[in-house]
This record gives sequence, structure tokens and C-alpha cells, in this order.
Amino acid sequence: MGDTTVSSLEGRQATPRPAAEDRTGNTLLRRMRTPRRPRLWFEVLLIAVSYWTYSLIRNAVPEQRHEALRNADWIWRTEHHLGAAVEESVNHAVNQVGWLIIGMNYYYATLHFVVTLSVLVWLYRCHPGRYAAARLVLFATTVVALVGYYFFPLAPPRLMTGGTFVDTVMVHQTWGSMASGDLKHMSNQYAAMPSMHIGWALWCGLTVFALARAPWARILGILYPVATLVVIVATANHFWLDAVGGLLCLAFGFLVARLWYGALPYALPQWVPGTRGTPVLPVKT
Repeated sequence: MGDTTVSSLEGRQATPRPAAEDRTGNTLLRRMRTPRRPRLWFEVLLIAVSYWTYSLIRNAVPEQRHEALRNADWIWRTEHHLGAAVEESVNHAVNQVGWLIIGMNYYYATLHFVVTLSVLVWLYRCHPGRYAAARLVLFATTVVALVGYYFFPLAPPRLMTGGTFVDTVMVHQTWGSMASGDLKHMSNQYAAMPSMHIGWALWCGLTVFALARAPWARILGILYPVATLVVIVATANHFWLDAVGGLLCLAFGFLVARLWYGALPYALPQWVPGTRGTPVLPVKT
């Protein structure tokens, strides 16, 4: 009996602690990866600080003018080789319609921020269980874009040397671009690849299309990134290949959210404890 008691005690002493430590670590990881109710003050602060940091880093990237112009020539030659160098034709055609191009200048300057913030607010109020994951997609997309700005400086079409592109902001005296006119010194003019106008617009459009119930809202979700593509090309602020770069950045953002939460944002529960609906189940590790 004595031997049995000793071996039993030794067995109890040998196993519990590692198991307890594993449980603690797994529990903490599950809590971090489980959607929870967002806090308004934290989200406002996080978005403000994040965008300020992004702008600071983006504008701190050296404006490598010669390399940016050389890259623009390479992009332009590549598009010609593909038989899809349409930017100049679109730019000239739309510039002939005054009210249209002026509207596009203001579209470029405002909706990029207004629509993105509006979708974030809508997610916060109506889809709190999906908000953090969707926000992570947007943040990861924006952060990886900084890599492109640093390693591939690119001049927009309107700044190409020897080109015939029209800088629509300068010609029509609007404030449709932070990189034109009196505001050009406040923004890095050679951070065109990838296009975050497209990255953010696609994020907004996919989010609205996936989660909105009204058919008209879902249609607008599809049309918004399409309209944004037309605008960035017509105003000579981007090549269409910059839009492809924005799409790839967004794909990276969705991959990060999928790996962290174990599901795409739109597949997560709509509500979290503290709002309404059933409690959220922990994300599987």
C-alpha cells in the first residue's frame, strides 16, 4: 500500500503544472481572438493615432523623384505591351466635360475618407461582432501598402515627364488631390503604388455587399470601387496597375484577419455579449 501511495503522489505531482500553464496560455489566446464589444473611445483613439502614424510614415518615405519617374515609364510601357494603356484616353475624354471632371476631383478628395469612416461607424453600430475583424483587414491592408511606397516609389501619370496627361486639379483649380496645387508639399507625391483609394474602396464595397440587407445598398457596394477606379484613372492620379496593387494589399489584409480570427469577418457572429443576441463562441485555435 505504501508503494502504491507514493507512486500515486508522484504521478499527481508530475502532470498538473504543464497542463495548467497550457490551459492558461490557450485561454488567453482564445480571449484575444474572440470578437468582443468595441469601445467607442478606444476605437476613435485607435483610428486617429493609426491614420496619423500611417500619414507620418508615408510622407517620411524619401521622395525619390528620378526612380519614381523611371518606374512610371516602366509601368506605362508594360501597359502598352499588354495593350491596356487606357489612362491617357480616359483622362483626356473626361477632362472635356467640365462638371464631370470637377465632380471627380472632389470625389477623389472626399469620399475616400467619408465612405470608409461611414462603413466603420455602420459596422460598429450594426455588426459589433464583426467590427474588429473587419477593422483588422483595413489596418493590415494599409500597413502593407507602406512597404510598396518604400520599395517602389511611383510617380502618378499627371507627373510623368514628356507625357500629355492633364492634371485636372491644376487645370480646373479644385482641391481634389492632396498632391496637387498648394497642398502638394503636405503629401508624398510619389506614393502611388499601391492605390489605397482602391484598397479602401474595395474593402467598403465588399463589406456593404456581404452584410447589407437592402438590395440597393448591395448594388452601391459593387458600384463604389468601380466608380473609384474610373475616378483615379480619369484624374491621372493612378495607373490601373496601381489598383491591382491595392487589390493585392486587400487580399493580404483578409489573410491576416482569417489567420487571427479563424474565419473571414463576414462569417463571424453579428452580435457579441453586451449588445444583443446569443453569446459569441470562442474562436477555434
